[in-house]
Amino acid sequence: MSDYRPETICVQGGYTPGNGEPRQIPIIQSTTFKYATSEDMGKLFDLEASGYFYTRLQNPTNDAVAAKISQLEGGTAAMLTSSGQAANFYAVFNIAGCGDHVVASSTIYGGTYNLFHVTMKRMGVEFTFVEPDCSEEELEASFRPNTKAVFGETIANPALTVLDIEKFAHAAHAHGVPLIVDNTFATPVNCRPFDWGADIVTHSTTKYMDGHGAGVGGCIVDSGKFDWLAHADKFPGLTTPDESYHGITYAEKFGLGGAFITKCTAQLMRDFGSIQSPQNAFLLNLGLESLHVRMPRHCENALAVARYLKESPKISFVTYPGLEGDRYYALAQKYMPHGTCGVVSFGFRGGRMAAETFMKHLKLAAIETHVADARTCVLHPASATHRQMNDQELAAAGITPDLVRLSCGIEHADDLIEDIRQALEAV
Repeated sequence: MSDYRPETICVQGGYTPGNGEPRQIPIIQSTTFKYATSEDMGKLFDLEASGYFYTRLQNPTNDAVAAKISQLEGGTAAMLTSSGQAANFYAVFNIAGCGDHVVASSTIYGGTYNLFHVTMKRMGVEFTFVEPDCSEEELEASFRPNTKAVFGETIANPALTVLDIEKFAHAAHAHGVPLIVDNTFATPVNCRPFDWGADIVTHSTTKYMDGHGAGVGGCIVDSGKFDWLAHADKFPGLTTPDESYHGITYAEKFGLGGAFITKCTAQLMRDFGSIQSPQNAFLLNLGLESLHVRMPRHCENALAVARYLKESPKISFVTYPGLEGDRYYALAQKYMPHGTCGVVSFGFRGGRMAAETFMKHLKLAAIETHVADARTCVLHPASATHRQMNDQELAAAGITPDLVRLSCGIEHADDLIEDIRQALEAV
């Protein structure tokens, strides 16, 4: 199935029914699974056999959907999590612990920034945040002997900066560490970070992949390309025996293609339990089946809206990487020539008050703590998703007090523009 084009994988990837079996992925809504003998179950606990014994670790419905996302990204293994936040936490914590260091782009989603800057700092993991536009010399200077990973977003939320994946991958690999890329906004329909050197990809599947605001979820995908054993001293959790699993060394037993996800499941999912429910995985799969159809419409609508806003005298700036003249247009054309995302960020000459007035008068676009949905929604990040940041941190994340994030759905572009026009009249 991995040899098929993305459109076909969206519809049929991850699950192939046998003769007389359900055509749609079955929802295995069971917490546990029956075995004939204790010996049979013991093999599962020792990671000596594949199978299922408790949904907190693995579930057939979840695994089928994860396999589809892995195929879309061109990876070797994947796992679903309860949210995008859980996916990012697991992806980093799987290889970086107390006393370690991670380099991250500064223009990442506010929730992820807080996870790194506050919560994981309390766990002993230090982060250095760098501008995505930093020079190679500045990026090089951010590394330390104890650096274990580099993290960035393909398209940052909500700053809409585009990560120069090759530049960050080159720097990461020069220091023997993997590049982790959150590919939520672009989705594998528009960008596959593994093709440009990334090693681990994460997603908030709550966004475009689900696409209908039905289920919260996340996903981690491994490229299977990073050689953990070549940098064994940096990643003892993968390259030395795990006593909690009878001395298994993940990188040796499961190879490049399976070590990272197996360890993430066997240790982190076992201990933290941030599993996606089988029902949500089923809903996610329904969204994935139309992802390749929806993404072009999201991008078309966003570009039309961005061009309209660009001409308004009340708007101080418009940020959209697919818009000609945008600061990240060239990078977007390199990494995402067929489209970027459906999210447009813009600001008002009248400042924060003008932004709030505009949002109050929208009729079609709903004010929501959500983004990347079939329905158009809008948010003022400085007072919502990024309100935990001070002015200096907001500026570093590319967010101004007057910034509005508009997520264009798949409605008709003319209706979206008319809604914007009438709301601008009130400003």
